[in-house]
Amino acid sequence: MSAVDRQGAEVSGSHATGPIVSLHDISMKFRTQNVLRNLTLDVAPGQTVCIIGESGCGKTVLLKLMIGLLKPTAGTVVFDGKNLAMLKEYELTQVRLRFGFLFQMAALFDSLTVFDNVAFGPREHKSLGHDEIEKLVADRLQEVGLPLGLEQKKPAELSGGQRKRVGLARALALNPEVMLYDEPTTGLDPIMSDVINELILQTQKTKKTTGIVVTHDMKTVHKVADRVVMLYPLARLKPNEPQMIYDGPPDGLEDHADSRVRQFVRGEAGERLREMAQGRG
Repeated sequence: MSAVDRQGAEVSGSHATGPIVSLHDISMKFRTQNVLRNLTLDVAPGQTVCIIGESGCGKTVLLKLMIGLLKPTAGTVVFDGKNLAMLKEYELTQVRLRFGFLFQMAALFDSLTVFDNVAFGPREHKSLGHDEIEKLVADRLQEVGLPLGLEQKKPAELSGGQRKRVGLARALALNPEVMLYDEPTTGLDPIMSDVINELILQTQKTKKTTGIVVTHDMKTVHKVADRVVMLYPLARLKPNEPQMIYDGPPDGLEDHADSRVRQFVRGEAGERLREMAQGRG
């Protein structure tokens, strides 16, 4: 693992010999609310990591920290040997271009067509001619299984599954090294959820990208994950308890020794109901 300089100036090595994303002793606080505490996580290149846990435990915050959209209250975020906190804005922009981000509700530009949504990144950041952009957009839409003729439609004219796939095509348009997925199957029916899971698998295999997936969907976990990390809400932890209560393969979840892990993956509410009745969240 790359060594983190105590002054945070630089981190030695690159992802050729260590993690591509590294969070070291991260804490995050919004005013009086603590969301993440003393969290350390390394993600190896090419790995697909699913981050699970109850709503409010900091999963999406973790994604935003990885890409530099948020700065941690304490700790260090490192990408490919570079401490994000020490980068100039231009350098941070260049780092972000190496990420693709599929937002929870796709977050398409409502006023733009499908074509212009997918072309947005390449137009802003690549010196490509019109014909090259046309081919790039067509290739990405084909990769996510969208039919010809959809390019000139607006997001409001698409189904939920189509919007997700356009969002994925847009995220892939800059050929990212790391894909971040925030609840990629939320709001979709079981069949379309499986389509999205298959596309995540396809992306990781054909493009050799690193994948970090925030999800509540255990079918997604078992289908796409090499590794699963489970976080627990700080409000229900003792001061010295670790927030990461599971870090391992998907097949170790169901019978894990920690009852909190078992109850979450099985969808069992018993202990949680008792906590709520006692006013513990």
